[in-house]
Amino acid sequence: MRRWLHGLLAVALTAGLLPAGTAEAATTTPKTVVLDGAQLVRIKQKLNGKPDAALKSVLAKADGYLKQGPWSVTSKNQTPPSGDKHDYMSQAPYWWASKSKTPDNPEGCPYVSKDGQRNPEADAISDHTTRAQAWEAIPLLALAWFYTGDAKYAKHAELAVRTWFLNADTKMNPNMRYSQRIPCQNTVKGTGIIDSTQSLSSVVDALAILDSGAPGWTSSDRSGMKTWLTTYLDWMTNSPQAKDELAATNNHGTWLDMQNATIALYIGKTSQAKAIVESVKTNRIAKQIKSDGSQPLELSRTMSWHYSNFNLAALGRLAEIGDHVGVNLWKYTAPNGASLVKAVDFLIPAAEKGAPAWPYQQINTFDRWIAIDILHAAAEEANDAKAAAVLPKVPSPPVGDQWPVRPAVISLNLPSK
Repeated sequence: MRRWLHGLLAVALTAGLLPAGTAEAATTTPKTVVLDGAQLVRIKQKLNGKPDAALKSVLAKADGYLKQGPWSVTSKNQTPPSGDKHDYMSQAPYWWASKSKTPDNPEGCPYVSKDGQRNPEADAISDHTTRAQAWEAIPLLALAWFYTGDAKYAKHAELAVRTWFLNADTKMNPNMRYSQRIPCQNTVKGTGIIDSTQSLSSVVDALAILDSGAPGWTSSDRSGMKTWLTTYLDWMTNSPQAKDELAATNNHGTWLDMQNATIALYIGKTSQAKAIVESVKTNRIAKQIKSDGSQPLELSRTMSWHYSNFNLAALGRLAEIGDHVGVNLWKYTAPNGASLVKAVDFLIPAAEKGAPAWPYQQINTFDRWIAIDILHAAAEEANDAKAAAVLPKVPSPPVGDQWPVRPAVISLNLPSK
């Protein structure tokens, strides 16, 4: 297991790591909930102020975000049905008008699903893009501050957090009531919640990193975010949309479990977080994975390679949360013989050889590298020798392999539904 030495002295955070006179370092070990804070400390010590390729990749992305933002849900041109621009809104990306748009039928109703084919109409509503940018920028900026001690990264992360979540004029209301709406339909569906669940947990870890002593990050910021997240968790548990999504047996349900466990642990509801992770054994792994490691519901998609990796990214993050609450998902074997390790190993031939080794539909580009994080996790957290052996044969993502400095599974270049 990779989680150990949680009692490292805070003074070790700054020993010999930072350029003289330029850095403001973390003062406590970050109480992250997916990432391992103590492991981040060890990585920082090992780097000793000399960025490796992985950190250079993170810093390059963070430097780019220093020139962008802050982002706000209120910047969209459209107004949600509530009449409140503080409500997040997006359009379901794989739904298309089935008829020509006319004065009598201006939307081209009814809309029909074309799995894996993104409708460019969805891009007209800016919330999806601005949310994705803000929620990617915040974790990268927080990590950049943690490793370098340069206050500019922390300050821009803080500005992004306050603008998206806290400031009265620009904040997002803590719900996803209007996410991935389907034109011509008024039925309640939870599928749009995936806009949030695939990335908010990284923001939560960023908050924990800022909590460890970031310059300018205040007790008011911390309490404000915990209040926002508490309300959000309630909506993500009890709203009609959330109940519909939690009942989903594919990646949608897995990602919502992961997000809710992350939030619960961060705001101090440890028992709730542990219960969610424990339920994953029988409610997700046993139901979603066959004895050979295949994931039938993800294999049925037109982008089966993407979605098989996508669901495993959520399960991998749940396993990492499990390390914090004493639940080992990597060791669980379902009554049918299914396990998380088998699901990872099922990907290995295609991760090594590409599309010829994947006899399932994948209508978009076959990117072998999207498996790299879950392979890292299986190799390091579950001692999976097969995963360790194939890792050197898998191409790195275009931005480089960032696992060495942010060792937790994230979804890489994956679709949002």
